[in-house]
Amino acid sequence: MPIFFTDPTDTSLPLYLLMQSEVDDFIAAQPKRAASWLNANGFSGVVGSHCILPAEQGIAAVVAGLGTDQDLKRTRFTLADVRLKLPEGTYHLVTTLTGAALEQQVLGWLLAGYVFDRYAKKAVPKAQLVAPSGLDIQRLEAIAQGEFLTRDLINTPASDMGPSELEAAATKLATEFDAQISTVQSDALLAENFPMIHAVGRASSRAPRLIDMRWGTQGPKLTLVGKGVCFDTGGLNLKPGSSMGLMKKDMGGAATVLGLAHMIMALDLPLQLRVLIPAVENSVSSNAFRPQDILQSRKGLTVEINNTDAEGRLVLADALALADEDDADLIVSMATLTGAARAAVGPDLSPFYVTEASDAFALVKGAEAASDPVWQMPFWDPYEKLIEPGIADLDNAPAGGMAGSITAALFLRRFVTNTPRYMHFDIYGWCPSALPGRPKGGVGMGARALLAALPDLLGYE
Repeated sequence: MPIFFTDPTDTSLPLYLLMQSEVDDFIAAQPKRAASWLNANGFSGVVGSHCILPAEQGIAAVVAGLGTDQDLKRTRFTLADVRLKLPEGTYHLVTTLTGAALEQQVLGWLLAGYVFDRYAKKAVPKAQLVAPSGLDIQRLEAIAQGEFLTRDLINTPASDMGPSELEAAATKLATEFDAQISTVQSDALLAENFPMIHAVGRASSRAPRLIDMRWGTQGPKLTLVGKGVCFDTGGLNLKPGSSMGLMKKDMGGAATVLGLAHMIMALDLPLQLRVLIPAVENSVSSNAFRPQDILQSRKGLTVEINNTDAEGRLVLADALALADEDDADLIVSMATLTGAARAAVGPDLSPFYVTEASDAFALVKGAEAASDPVWQMPFWDPYEKLIEPGIADLDNAPAGGMAGSITAALFLRRFVTNTPRYMHFDIYGWCPSALPGRPKGGVGMGARALLAALPDLLGYE
């Protein structure tokens, strides 16, 4: 387990976090030598800036700028950037920030400690932080651990993260928290009535499977369903190379629900958790499913295949149908499902859909508190006709390309008919360029927002 915070020491250095509006008063209150040093270095509190105050021997303190209120909105984790610039040492925060604003910056510090070094050695930040008082440190560490798990899973290439390796990661998590886990794989998927998971994964030499993890025996029931397409060639509707390059991240939904599950279990939240992950590789071979095939589903609905590259909704549909047979209070699906979602809101926001309007308010509130931005999309009923091909009950890829994220969400909703409250996230799961607290690569999206919203969503304290 990573060391996130250090214990208080007499030798820790003060790290002052200042808004631009606080800088003049701060400098005026400093001894003449320190004030002259800050002025000579032009420190003005610009977002992400810092100035090291020298002592007779070594460092006396560090002053870092948070910028303006607008900067705090535009740059979520300023302290993450500052951490990477600091020399080795132990620091303690001195700031007027409190509550959620302080928590956001401290979480940024933790997230800056993430390094994916499985294949090449990387420098690890040497600056350490004394746990700030007044914050729920256990919660912050659990969030960071869950996020790091998500990032590791997404960043690992498909050569080392196929369906069996994804199952192994889920099993390791279940073992850590004494959860129960079971798997249905290969032709047993047909015997157990998961025909679409089998159809999508059968062309790969790496057997498809459905992973089912349960934890907790009391409290409201939450079921998380994560798309686990460990690599997506597009199938017989083969992707062009430019679109296939990032497809190791097509299991980002599975990685995100596992990260969220880690957070929930580490915090011992008073709920019953179920995690379902259809884990497959969408490959090309002589037995691959084809355009114009009509697939049976666990729900009993038939699906016409008009694009084998719209496979994520197929495997999710069987998993959602299973989830819907349980008496869950809330079902949540998370998936790197459509390029339309990325085109609509870009890589930062998590588009989400809800069947219960009040759940949207709870999630937006949680997202704001957690600095994990989301954006509500509509289950637009008039578009239902677009997913009805006539020859079968449903069309997996409506012609025309309009409203692609919405039609995918409507498709999934058809498989949740017994559970009144369903929420779907169409995430990107990737940070295309490095940002404070978010290095280039895999990233969790929506998990922290959901975690913050769970008390309101499920009605526990």
